[in-house]
Formats: sequence, C-alpha cells, structure tokens
Amino acid sequence: MDIPQRYADFIQWIGDGTGMADSLLHVHAGMAVLFLARILTRKSLATPIPLACVALAEAANEILDRLHYGSWRWTDTLGDIANTMFWPTVLFIGLRMRSPRGRR
Repeated sequence: MDIPQRYADFIQWIGDGTGMADSLLHVHAGMAVLFLARILTRKSLATPIPLACVALAEAANEILDRLHYGSWRWTDTLGDIANTMFWPTVLFIGLRMRSPRGRR
C-alpha cells in the first residue's frame, strides 16, 4: 500500500470535488483542524495546543507531499504552510492579547 500516493489521490479528489484552489483548501483545512483540536482537547484557542495541532497536521501533509513527489517543492511547501497557519496564528495571537474576562 502506497500511503503517499493514496493521500495525494484523496487530496486531488477533494480539490476536484470542491473546485477550490489548493491555497484556499489549505486555509479551510487549517481552520477546520484548529476548531476540531479545540473541541477534542477542550483547550481554549488562546492556548498553544490547538495551534500546535494545526502545525503538526500541516507538517504531516507536507511530509506526505515530499514522499509522494520525491523531493521538496519549496515554493509550494512554503506557500502551503503560510496559507494553513496564517488565520489560526492570527486568532491565537488575538486571543492571547485580549484582556482576561475578570479584569474588564
């Protein structure tokens, strides 16, 4: 069983089925993983745990891409990381900067 090939086929199927660009799929996937991690871990989005889950999921995605294509495609890889991590990181920073509820 060739896991990187099956994963690439699955990702292609998602892209074909939704008609969305790969970059937009990364944005949606990053937010979906963030909120799924929030629900499963029961940790606030202001803690680094949900954000770390997004980073781990994106690392796994890029490693599977690397295994599938046989080499790093740095332009694509860096763009994917930026698209996946941007809004979860902005949310994390914004929530960390807000004042605690008790001190308003």
